[in-house]
Amino acid sequence: MKYAIITLFFFMGMQMNAQQTPAGKQSTPITIEGAVAHLGNGEVIENSLIMFAEGKLTYVGDAATRIARTGKVIDAKGKHVYPGFIAPGKSLGLVEVNAVRASNDQDEIGDLIPHVRSLIAYNAESQVVESMRPNGVLLSQITPQGGRISGTSSIVQFDAWNWEDAAVKVDDGIHLNWPSTFRRGRWWLGEPRGYQPNKDYRQQVAKVKTFMNNALAYGKATPKVQNQPFAAMQGLFDGTQKLFVYAHGQKEIMDAISSAKTAGVKHIVLVGGYHAHKITAFLKEHDIPVLVRFTHSLPFFEDDDYDFTYKLPKLLMDAGLLVGIQNADASNFQTRNLPFYAGQTVAQGLDKEKALQLISGNNAKILGIDADYGTLEVGKSATLFISAGDALDMRTNQLSKAFIDGRDLSLETHQTELWKRYMGKYQGK
Repeated sequence: MKYAIITLFFFMGMQMNAQQTPAGKQSTPITIEGAVAHLGNGEVIENSLIMFAEGKLTYVGDAATRIARTGKVIDAKGKHVYPGFIAPGKSLGLVEVNAVRASNDQDEIGDLIPHVRSLIAYNAESQVVESMRPNGVLLSQITPQGGRISGTSSIVQFDAWNWEDAAVKVDDGIHLNWPSTFRRGRWWLGEPRGYQPNKDYRQQVAKVKTFMNNALAYGKATPKVQNQPFAAMQGLFDGTQKLFVYAHGQKEIMDAISSAKTAGVKHIVLVGGYHAHKITAFLKEHDIPVLVRFTHSLPFFEDDDYDFTYKLPKLLMDAGLLVGIQNADASNFQTRNLPFYAGQTVAQGLDKEKALQLISGNNAKILGIDADYGTLEVGKSATLFISAGDALDMRTNQLSKAFIDGRDLSLETHQTELWKRYMGKYQGK
């Protein structure tokens, strides 16, 4: 009897924490008619007709066009259709509860560990991951954290049984946290509070340069014994991977990009770039895209404009840079606010469709998955959703349908179930 009770509680716990069952492959063509379609590339179709079969978009155009509707037809008049939003630079699926060490796989021991792969630690059944879908966030770059070189990221979609099913692009990039010229005072050692010059900056930079140069030399040699960290860096030199450099100050940004270029790195993405607007000519010269911080954050310095983080994406886009929004500094749960980070830039004068590109088409280009995701175009993946209103506005971002590779997703999560449960309890009071 005792063992039966234990077993019962075990399965009850599994049921309470289980993710919604992933959808099966698309078996019937689907047509969405009448919605305002936001294509993710700046274009809008006011009265759209969107059709997809076997997970691919087969038609995207005006509903007035004479063309036979196929399969299941969804009447979406008065609603809006968007490509699935993409969240770069986040440890989603690597951390379930920060305070529970056994559920936290975002950071490994070591300082220069490019060979640590985040994908194999990804938890496709995470309740945090499934809570992204009701806001239209359907893909993410799963990124390791900590250390100087944190490891290797991969890109996943949010409807999968396991990490193998989830993978969209495997080992897409390596993440480098560039040293800062300033650091906070260690008050516990008697240092003044606040920022002060980092006396170890040169040595820290030299260490990174030496590591990259040694990795380049390793790739040109025929070593008898494999060096895993150096071997993991080779994709940066042959162009199959991107280097995501986290830096904010002008000097740090320029040092990082110059050092990486000198070492032979082919493709570089700047992440953060708080002062990137001051060196846009340098960034354009080196063709560097920028993933800016989430906009719902405070300025770094007390003499900055109070709304600086709101308007930084527009400043960079106006300068002709390829810009996306990431949220590496926000909590995992805050990732669901990704569309509202983009919406914040509209209040700063950015065109709404350009704001949409920050989390759709632009992010897809920066991550190298734009051949299949990020925009609504024939031949691309049918990864999209239907919203009651403007998806960049938290008041009207209300999804009725969402699809990943044509699969009809459940929009139920642990949180929506709790909401319904307690609404039912208290509405009648």
